[in-house]
Amino acid sequence: MSSEFITLFMFSTMLVLLVTGQRVFGIIGFVGAIAAMWLWGRGAVEMPFNAAFQVLNWFPLITVPFFVFMGFILSESGIASNLYRMFHIWFGSMRGGLALGTIGLMVLISCMNGLSVAGMAIGATVALPELLRRGYDKRMVTGVIQAGSSLGILVPPSVVLVLYAMIARQPVLQLWLAGIVPGLMMAGLFSLYIYLRCRIQPELAPAMPEDERAAITTADKIKALGAGLLPLAVFGTMMGLFLTGVTSLVESSVVGATMAVLAALVTRRLTWEVFQESTRRTLAISCMFLWIILAALCFSAVYDGLGAIRAIRGLLLDTWVLDPWFILIMMLASFLVLGMFLDDTAMLVIVAPLYIPLVITLGFNPIWFGILYTITCQIAYITPPFGYNLFLMRAMAPPEISLSDIYQSIFPFVMLMVLTIVILMIFPDLALWLPNLYAGR
Repeated sequence: MSSEFITLFMFSTMLVLLVTGQRVFGIIGFVGAIAAMWLWGRGAVEMPFNAAFQVLNWFPLITVPFFVFMGFILSESGIASNLYRMFHIWFGSMRGGLALGTIGLMVLISCMNGLSVAGMAIGATVALPELLRRGYDKRMVTGVIQAGSSLGILVPPSVVLVLYAMIARQPVLQLWLAGIVPGLMMAGLFSLYIYLRCRIQPELAPAMPEDERAAITTADKIKALGAGLLPLAVFGTMMGLFLTGVTSLVESSVVGATMAVLAALVTRRLTWEVFQESTRRTLAISCMFLWIILAALCFSAVYDGLGAIRAIRGLLLDTWVLDPWFILIMMLASFLVLGMFLDDTAMLVIVAPLYIPLVITLGFNPIWFGILYTITCQIAYITPPFGYNLFLMRAMAPPEISLSDIYQSIFPFVMLMVLTIVILMIFPDLALWLPNLYAGR
C-alpha cells in the first residue's frame, strides 16, 4: 500500500468525520488507532497508551493550567478592566485615543492570558460599549477588537505556542521570544492604521469632550495608572524571574498564578464566585489541550511509523521538484481553508505530522514557521464567511452591530496581518533575533 494512499485515507477520513460534529480529539485519535490496527494488527492497540506516557513526561505541559488560571483570575476579578480605564483616562483626549488604547489593552490582556478568546471577551464587554457610547464608528471599533484579540496567541505566555512546542518538539521559551517582535510589530501596524484613518476621517473617532477632560485630575490619572499597571506587574515579575534563570518555566507559571490570586485578594476582588468560575474554565481548557495532545501523538506515531512523511517529502521535492517557498505558501494557505471550520489547536494537530517534518526538510526554521502558523490561523479566525471569531463577536456584540458590519470591519486588519507575514518571510530575523540573542547570551 503506497504512502500516498495512506496519507489520502487518513486525512480524508479525518476531515469527513469532522463534519459529524464529534470532538476533534476523539476523531483524530480514532483515525490514528484504526489505521494502526488495520495496518499492523491487534498489537498496535498499545500505541495510544504509549502516547499517554509520552505526555506524562512532558513537564512544560504543566504550565498550561497555571497560565490559563492566571489570565482568568485577572479577567474574572475585573482587575484587567482597570487597564481600559487607564487608557481611557490617559488617551481619551486624543482623537482615536480610545481605539488606540483598546489595542494597548489587547496587548496587555494577551500578556496575561495567552488566549485570543480572553481578549475578545474583555474587548467586547468592556471596550466596545464605551467606544459606541462615545460615538466611535461601529465598524471600525468592531474590527479593532477582533484584530487586537488575535495578539493573544502570538505574545507570551501564548498557550497555543506551548501546544506547538509540544508537538513540534521545540523549546517553549524560543517560541515565546520569537513571538514578541512580530506581535508588537503587528500591534504597531494596527495602531498606525487607526491613527492615520482617524486623522483622515475624524468623524469616525471623536475625542473626549472638553468638560469631561477638565474633570479628570492629576490624582485620578495617577490612581488609574497604578491600578492599570498591577496586572502588568504580575506578568513582568513572572517573565523577569524566568528570563533571568531564577525560576524554571513551570515554576514561573506557578509564580504568575499565585501573584494573580494575591493581586485579586489585595484589591478585594477575589470572591468565591470569581475563584470557582476561573477554576472551572481553566479545567475545561486544560483538559481539552491534554486530550488533543494525546490524540495528536497517537496519529503522528502511526503516520510517521509508516514512512509516509518521507514518501510525501520525496514526492514534492524529487518527483514534482516544487520550490520550497511555494510549498511553504501552500501550507500557510491550507491553514486559511481549515480555519473556516476548525480552531487553531485542531488545525495544528491535523497537519503537524506532515507539515513540521517537511518544514525542517525544506530548510526552514521550525520556530519561525510556528510564528507564521499562529498569524495565519488568526487570519483564518477572522476571515469571512466562517471565521470562528466573527461569530464569537456577533454573539457578544450589541444588536445594532450586524454580521455584515462585522464582516466589513475586519478587511483592513486582515491586510495588515498578511503584510506582517510577508515582512516576516522577507526578514525572518525579526522573529529569530530575540531567541538567538537569548541563546547566545
